[in-house]
Amino acid sequence: MIRMRHLMAIGGAAALAACASAPVHYYTLVPAPETPAETASTPPNFQFELMPVGVPAQDDVPQLVVREGGQAVTLLNGERWAAPLADEVRGALAVELAQRTHAQDISGAAPTHGKPVLRIKVDLRRFDSAPGSYALIDATWTIRELSSQAVLTCSSRVSESAGPGYAALVAGHQQALATLAGQIAGVAPAMADGRVPECPRG
Repeated sequence: MIRMRHLMAIGGAAALAACASAPVHYYTLVPAPETPAETASTPPNFQFELMPVGVPAQDDVPQLVVREGGQAVTLLNGERWAAPLADEVRGALAVELAQRTHAQDISGAAPTHGKPVLRIKVDLRRFDSAPGSYALIDATWTIRELSSQAVLTCSSRVSESAGPGYAALVAGHQQALATLAGQIAGVAPAMADGRVPECPRG
């Protein structure tokens, strides 16, 4: 009996150690730095201020949240965001917008005198993750030119295929956010010129 209790104690300790040593993987949506490109021949005539991003409440947790079937979702304790999801999304969009427009994100800084300021607000209505299938974002976004108060409000739904594994799923979301940033960047110059263009299609 004593020997049995001793073996059970050893087994329980080993199980706890296995749980304690289970690795936790951290992911970021912010793209890796690229090789600096040549300076744009025509400097941008505007600057932008990217506001904090809204994310769905069910996804606003440290863990990756993935869909299983139609209605079920799972929080993956071993797969986590490196920062709060709202900060990850904002960071990714800021990098992509700066690269695509060659303009500066002045959030938290003083604007350059004489250049229009575009205030950009993005709210994600959906941030769906299906490993081995797709990464989907559904967003509403607004661009406001501060001097004229001209406003454009649009919606975007972007779905990217995702290969097997969680790294591939995160890469799918990175691409979806890059596509969203491209749509915003496409109308930014017109807004800076005082025009209100049509929302991008798709």
